[in-house]
Amino acid sequence: MSDVAFLPANRLAGLIRRGKIGCLELLDHYIKRVERFNPALNAIIATDFDRARKDAKAADTETTKGSFRGPLHGVPMTVKDSFNVAGLPTTWGVPVQRGNRVEADALAVQRLRDAGAIIFGKTNIPMWLADCQSFNEIYGRTANPWNLERSPGGSSGGSAVSLAAGLTGLEMGSDIAGSIRNPAAHCGVFGHKPTMGICSPIGHTLNENVAPIDMLVIGPLARSAADLEIGLKAITGLDEIDARGLHVSLPPPRKKRLDEFRVAVLVDDESIPLEQEIYAQQEALADFLRSSGVRVDISARPNFDPSDSHRIYDIVLRATTSARQTDDEFDANLVARNALAPDDDTKWARMLRGMTLSHRDWTALNEARHRIRWKWHEFFQTYDVMLAPMTVTAAFSHDPTPPYERTVSVNGTAQPFMNQIALAGYANFSYLPATVAPIGFTDENLPVGVQIIGAQYDDRTCIGFARLLERHYRKFEPPPGYE
Repeated sequence: MSDVAFLPANRLAGLIRRGKIGCLELLDHYIKRVERFNPALNAIIATDFDRARKDAKAADTETTKGSFRGPLHGVPMTVKDSFNVAGLPTTWGVPVQRGNRVEADALAVQRLRDAGAIIFGKTNIPMWLADCQSFNEIYGRTANPWNLERSPGGSSGGSAVSLAAGLTGLEMGSDIAGSIRNPAAHCGVFGHKPTMGICSPIGHTLNENVAPIDMLVIGPLARSAADLEIGLKAITGLDEIDARGLHVSLPPPRKKRLDEFRVAVLVDDESIPLEQEIYAQQEALADFLRSSGVRVDISARPNFDPSDSHRIYDIVLRATTSARQTDDEFDANLVARNALAPDDDTKWARMLRGMTLSHRDWTALNEARHRIRWKWHEFFQTYDVMLAPMTVTAAFSHDPTPPYERTVSVNGTAQPFMNQIALAGYANFSYLPATVAPIGFTDENLPVGVQIIGAQYDDRTCIGFARLLERHYRKFEPPPGYE
């Protein structure tokens, strides 16, 4: 049954509906795989097998009566640590939150249960979800199944690893700086960052906070693009207050056939150096699309300076996360910021400015952000999607150095590690949807993904294009050794 573990969630649900496999039988199969493979991977860090088995038995009873809760009926799945799951700890990797067991599910978790999913565990993250790796002092380090010495990315690193290694049927992550898309690319799976605001994040929090976080979204990771649409549909919807007067209704995909699409391809970003193998995979995809009759434009860009977008995003991102600072940390950062030279535009300087940003200055940057949003809107009048690299390198070696002190080798030259989030920022900064799909491998057999960016609320267009790539170009491939 090892091949069953790697099936997409929609096919697992189909097997259950047709009586080919039982819900409890499938859950136990995944549990055995977790017990076998997770010790080396450290992807799944909290489990509730007893409740999951109880839920699976109930789902089996419903199945025998011809009753199905929804499209995920009986499908075992895990979710990122940062989602509240009743009876399990929510830590965000913060040591003082060790053992922080919660009593109620996040809204998205409840919606997944309503769709029939059997939730049996939670997956690893970096502390505060604030790294492109997945290490924290509570649970330790998660390894990439393609090479245990490499990082799976982050912050939804445990999510992507669990899917790639066949430990779960579906996953749910979150994304403010590529945290769904980055690990999806590094582990060779699919991931979708939804349009800002269409999926309520209530219960994706510490300390019962209820205010939405600027640019933060929740979304699915999966082994197929079709599963992304199922997962997205399950969690789409507003909270109780907004739902009184508003309803989310996403438009259908703009096109149905690959050769109908108008595609802009950002083969590289001149302001962010790319590893040559990443560049080559983007070029190969562009060549394939041309040969398939797709209208491809590799020179098309939205009408703004990408360097400005990256700079403002870096500052606004750090402003968004600045409330985590203690008073002493804020005071120290303020002193350091005031000592900066006016022309210091390093990643470190941007971080300090963001962490101590005044509301007056934030308002000015927010105006600049919304002007960029309108430039994207104009761009997508001409093009259906933009394809862009997701990461500047394939999966890199584990590195305990703090992110702003860390470097990554790009074509033999040390570059700031935080460049890894720059390309993700295009979508986060402007509230756009973006889907990652696997498109190939490096010479070291490490996965490479492409980012499919669409107009605001064109989530189904992004996922639809990923489905076409999956059908005509590249599918999910499991890493060797996890049969």
